[in-house]
Amino acid sequence: MHKHKGFPSRLPGTDFQFTIRRPGKDGATKLVARERYRDRRPADRRADAGFMRALWECFGEEPFVRGNLDAGRLGWLLGREVVTLDDPFDPEDYDALLQINLPLARQSFPEVFEG
Repeated sequence: MHKHKGFPSRLPGTDFQFTIRRPGKDGATKLVARERYRDRRPADRRADAGFMRALWECFGEEPFVRGNLDAGRLGWLLGREVVTLDDPFDPEDYDALLQINLPLARQSFPEVFEG
C-alpha cells in the first residue's frame, strides 16, 4: 500500500479521517460511491471540502494511486469529483488509479479552487 507523504491524516481539529495507517488484514476496503444529499451536516460538508483541498494540493490534475487514502472519505467524491482511470476498475485495489475531475470539482467546491 502506497503511503502519500505529506497528505493530512485528518481534517484539522476534527475526527474526520483522510488516511489509514496500515493495510487491512483482508485487503483494501471496497470503494463505493456514496450519495451526497442536500441536508448533510455542515461539518460533513467541511470534511468533503477539506479532503478535496488536500487532494488538489497534493496531486493537482495528475493521476494518483488510492494507496492509504480513506475509502469512506473517497466514497463521498467517487464517480463525481474523483474518477477512476483503470479499465476494468478494481474497487478493492490499493494501486487503483484515480484523478480529480477538475470541471466538476470546481463546480462542487468553488471555495477550494478560488484565487
